[in-house]
Amino acid sequence: MTNPDASLSASDIALIDACSRASLELLQSNLTPHGILAASRTEAAVARRYTRIFGRDAAICVMAMCGSGVPALEQGAVASLDALAAQQAANGQIPKYVDPEGLDADFWYLGCIDATLWWLIAVDHVRRHGGVGPSHWEDGVGRAIGWLLAQEHQHFRLLQQNEASDWADIMPRSGYVLYTNALWYDVKRRFALDHAEATRHHFNHLFNPFQQDLPEYHRARLLRHYARRGRQDPGLYLSFVNLAVVGDEGDVFGNVLAVQSGLADAEMGRRIVQTIGEANASQPYPVRVVLHPLSRQHELWRPYMARHQQNSVHQYHNGGIWPFVGGFWVMALATLGEHALAWSELVRLAHVNALDDWRFTEWFHGHTLAPMGMAGQSWNAAAFLLARRALQKDGASW
Repeated sequence: MTNPDASLSASDIALIDACSRASLELLQSNLTPHGILAASRTEAAVARRYTRIFGRDAAICVMAMCGSGVPALEQGAVASLDALAAQQAANGQIPKYVDPEGLDADFWYLGCIDATLWWLIAVDHVRRHGGVGPSHWEDGVGRAIGWLLAQEHQHFRLLQQNEASDWADIMPRSGYVLYTNALWYDVKRRFALDHAEATRHHFNHLFNPFQQDLPEYHRARLLRHYARRGRQDPGLYLSFVNLAVVGDEGDVFGNVLAVQSGLADAEMGRRIVQTIGEANASQPYPVRVVLHPLSRQHELWRPYMARHQQNSVHQYHNGGIWPFVGGFWVMALATLGEHALAWSELVRLAHVNALDDWRFTEWFHGHTLAPMGMAGQSWNAAAFLLARRALQKDGASW
């Protein structure tokens, strides 16, 4: 690789190249004839069902595998989407995960809204870059979009969801959720769905209620009033907005997706990057997924957050460091033209994936930096490859 940025040393460049090779090797190792597994097959991974094809994990991996130039990965991208489509519910919902042998499909306790969104994004990506025709998965796409439209508010044009029913599945986000609706807007743009601009308009009014512009819709004004009451502008989009409560814990993933999907204008994008940077969320590794973790005394704390003693402060979805989200952080920086910072963050991301002899650890404690979760996490490898691709293609990665 030629020097992409003058500030990078020869050792930095070598580390990026090494991480790229290790990422491709991990994806090939975790590939089955029916698609990509979420993590390497270990006793712990089998017990926790990480040896499944997950809707969200596989979709992110599909976008990295497609265009990789590795025939097995190119074929595995299509196979992964096929496996999920084969277990699609009659109403159109894509499962949270499926068994690679097609024997099991799981839809989570309260549904899994983002699996369907990610599947659609990956389908569009493979149609454009993976050598399949535009009508491939046509029936499944139509039913998946229909299922999502049935959950769209008919004025706000935003998706509504149950609590804890997206990737952060033991966090108390519900109603209108930032992360979910950033993906929904991306789906709308990719498939030329109606009311995309209305989605963008209400997204920015509901999740950024501190702006001066007042929404016209009277219910939007009331929600804005509730969201602002007793709070200061956090410099980020709120993680969720509901009638009674909102989330101001600082959802990094939702905010970087808002940048990447074009929902945040240049000014808001710069504020998001500044806020995440001032919180040192990418130090020493990118990136902590919550800036202000919820304690057991917080009004939003739920008993289910203590499942597996996992979601305490600075852990898991509640402030842990997730390298795969670090890849999306790098992509957001590339989208904003912050290339020097993005390259240096890519080096940090390579470092964290390389720990413990390229363990590709699922997540790390946000304070102690202790490695947690599963080894051989496929979407760590995929997000790294996508981030590097974004920088090499001036922001365009998926």
